[in-house]
Amino acid sequence: MLYHLFDLIQDWGIPGSRLFAYVSFRTGLTLILALLITTILGHKIIRYLQRLQIGESIRDLGLEGQLAKRGTPTMGGLIIILAILVPTLLFARLDNIYILLMILTTVLMGLLGFLDDYIKVFKKDKEGLPGRYKIVGQVFLGLVVGLTLYLSPAVVIKENSEITTHSGTREIHFSQVDSKSTQTTIPFVKNNNLDYAKLLPLADGTTKTLLGWAIFVAMTVFIVTMLSNTVNLTDGIDGLASGSSAIVGVVLGVLAYVSSHFQMASYLNIMFIPGAEELVILAAAFVGATLGFLWYNGFPAQVFMGDTGSLTLGGIIGVFAVIIRKELLLPILCGVFIIEGISVILQVTYFKYTKRKTGEGKRIFRMSPLHHHYQKGANSGIECLWNKPRTALPEAKITMRFFLIGIILAVLTVVTLKVR
Repeated sequence: MLYHLFDLIQDWGIPGSRLFAYVSFRTGLTLILALLITTILGHKIIRYLQRLQIGESIRDLGLEGQLAKRGTPTMGGLIIILAILVPTLLFARLDNIYILLMILTTVLMGLLGFLDDYIKVFKKDKEGLPGRYKIVGQVFLGLVVGLTLYLSPAVVIKENSEITTHSGTREIHFSQVDSKSTQTTIPFVKNNNLDYAKLLPLADGTTKTLLGWAIFVAMTVFIVTMLSNTVNLTDGIDGLASGSSAIVGVVLGVLAYVSSHFQMASYLNIMFIPGAEELVILAAAFVGATLGFLWYNGFPAQVFMGDTGSLTLGGIIGVFAVIIRKELLLPILCGVFIIEGISVILQVTYFKYTKRKTGEGKRIFRMSPLHHHYQKGANSGIECLWNKPRTALPEAKITMRFFLIGIILAVLTVVTLKVR
């Protein structure tokens, strides 16, 4: 909004009006404003939630300090959503297709999570919104995003290629014209582009292109659904989901910047995506919102984000990665979230399998998701395949160790751009 305003008054000679043309300046303002919204307005929102008696309903799972959290305000994801949307609307270009998609993602996933929390808190239904309705909402968002990227003429890339000259030196060349493409970045290979259209060699011509976009849209749906649910599962101990999301947000911002900077994209030999520089502003709002939320959500938490926050964060991460064509880096970058989700799948699958075979269900972990496994010691009386550590770990220590793992994975994600 302010970008468009100052773009109009640049010719008036007002000092400082040209600053809003620079992404770096607007990114800095976005980060500051997001932090201020979460830390200052966040306190007022928490007090309001307390007055409404919107408290978390905690089940007794035998975890240390768990029952003390009963009654802590939930639906704090409203703070995160506010801190993302307001700075983005103020400082980003609102005629940018990628920004519009990210705003849509934030609103839709926020509404889906809010509805789930509303049913839990006000309808006193611990199950919340039935899982099938959540999946429908996530699939709908994935379809909208994928089809928009396919149909919108504003969504184009410049394809990169590495050429060896007669002198033996290697040069990076970009296509002269912008093109619609189903290419994405793939790590650890020399030519780091994967074209979804080439996954089915039997097709050719228009059919090949359409099948490529069909795979791309299907991948978008899968990623949005997977990330929103795994971030939701990670939100089980104080500060874990918000802090881990902040780490991921920093890397996504870096990837968006290098993908939209011609010289950087050439140096890294990645595709150049015109217009993706505006996503750096959204990433700054995302990081500011999640870091600022830690002010109140860090151990011991004064507020929980609820599904309002966790579904929104996961949806934003997934859509953001798809837009900048870095979705195949998510298994590394979002390793913490994915491992949490896998731990639940393994636990449930193994328990059902052993119960069907022996009549008694057995466990891989003492409890899932994985962070809860570390909260229970060997004296919990739960038999499992993986019986380490022997002693339960404090909640704050678990969170910090997961943060350190997340930082290592974040660095590895950036490094993969040059490791081939």
